[in-house]
Amino acid sequence: MERVYNFSAGPAMLPVEVLEEAAAEMLNYNGTGESVMEMSHRSKEYQQIIDDAEADLRDLMKIPDNYKVLFLQGGASLQFAMIPQNLMKNGVADYIITGQWAKKAYQEAQKYGKAVAIASSADKTFSYIPDCSDLPIDEDADYVYICENNTIYGTKYKTLPNTKGKTLVADVSSCFLSEPHDVEKYGVIYGGVQKNIGPAGVVIVIIREDLITEDVLPGTPTMCQYKIHADAKSLYNTPPAYGIYICGKVFKWLKKQGGLAAMKERNERKAKILYDFLDQSSMFHGTVVKEDRSLMNVPFVTGDKDLDALFVKEAAAQGFINLKGHRTVGGMRASIYNAMPQEGVEKLVAFMKKFEEEHQA
Repeated sequence: MERVYNFSAGPAMLPVEVLEEAAAEMLNYNGTGESVMEMSHRSKEYQQIIDDAEADLRDLMKIPDNYKVLFLQGGASLQFAMIPQNLMKNGVADYIITGQWAKKAYQEAQKYGKAVAIASSADKTFSYIPDCSDLPIDEDADYVYICENNTIYGTKYKTLPNTKGKTLVADVSSCFLSEPHDVEKYGVIYGGVQKNIGPAGVVIVIIREDLITEDVLPGTPTMCQYKIHADAKSLYNTPPAYGIYICGKVFKWLKKQGGLAAMKERNERKAKILYDFLDQSSMFHGTVVKEDRSLMNVPFVTGDKDLDALFVKEAAAQGFINLKGHRTVGGMRASIYNAMPQEGVEKLVAFMKKFEEEHQA
């Protein structure tokens, strides 16, 4: 069977070139006679893999020397707890609620201190990003937290919030490496890799050194302390070794594509093809205000649940899989991460046009 176009929000498709390389090395990595899956994380061969991955990520994102790169486990969801456990020195943090994941992070933080929702777009089913130019930021806030790209609702911050000097913490899981990021604008920038970078099981945390201290909340587990992982260079315990190896291959692939500025151009081109169709279609409609649209996740609906279900079913039969929208939005969602070729989006739009012609009332 030939490969399908996988529009899943995550785990998502990976570059074919990366998968082919990994397949070729599966039984014998680099002449070692073993798979990376079997390799000791304490071996010099594995040390080279994780060192190269970090170096390539630093190069891609132009990460300053005073930031640590940590390859951790527990997904973005564990970070919802680790961030307050490590950063809530004054016991106060401000959260901007733009979707389910920001809301979950906010709810988790309430277990550790005073978490304040200073802005929200819940009033319109998270279909926009609130104005963040003059927020009621708490004087004692240890940080301001955002989810930069909202996978479920298809929104993206085009301008970062004015944090009035407070540390910005951002979950970038679904826009990670899709465009350049100015790392110095963040205290912590982190994301699960299973959308744009690698297989599920790895979360990458990029954190400014002054935020890594032994001064954590009482009772914080050893495994939840950034300093423990930073001091051990992400090898405190057995890391998700194979996942990190695949991430490293994706970093090299991204460099080969021309880096993050080139990826942004490519992603803008792909998203425009789909959004342009949605804007002129009489059947399909986008659900997000134009100025806040994500380049990565595109939710859309017909307005008829039965028609939506038929579309998802017929699309899957044609090799366009995982287009069903999240239950809180309904309809459809096309996630078009870095590894989705432009051809995949073009073919999807061609199928949507055909479906519209055949089912137009």
